[in-house]
Amino acid sequence: MTTLNYQTPGNQPSKAAMWIGRILSTLAVLMLLFSASAKFFHPPGVLEGFDHLGWPRHMALTLGIIEVTCAIIYAIPVTSVPGAILLTGYLGGAIATHLRIGEPQLVTGVILGIVIWLGLFLREPRFRSLIPLRR
Repeated sequence: MTTLNYQTPGNQPSKAAMWIGRILSTLAVLMLLFSASAKFFHPPGVLEGFDHLGWPRHMALTLGIIEVTCAIIYAIPVTSVPGAILLTGYLGGAIATHLRIGEPQLVTGVILGIVIWLGLFLREPRFRSLIPLRR
């Protein structure tokens, strides 16, 4: 049975890259948790935002739970790659929702998706082995 050696020099991130990746990933998770908390606690404007986007108000709790679950899966190092995939799907839905009504806020979802994947690439040797970049 062959095992992958993640400690090869080409796959191991530098300390700076590791820390930048951790910071980007932490910022993404904090943004997602903040967004989910708005769906849980309904501050002024959240339910009106659901109306504006064409989502039923009762879906706020469900979307918040999905968002928190995906963020937690992403934050756990062992499950960070599947977490990034799940968050990509979640953000894809958000982007499609904003695109459907012609709002430029879809850029936020695109940028957050890039931050999620860049953070993962910079901090995770397993992911680097899947997508090797040439020097």
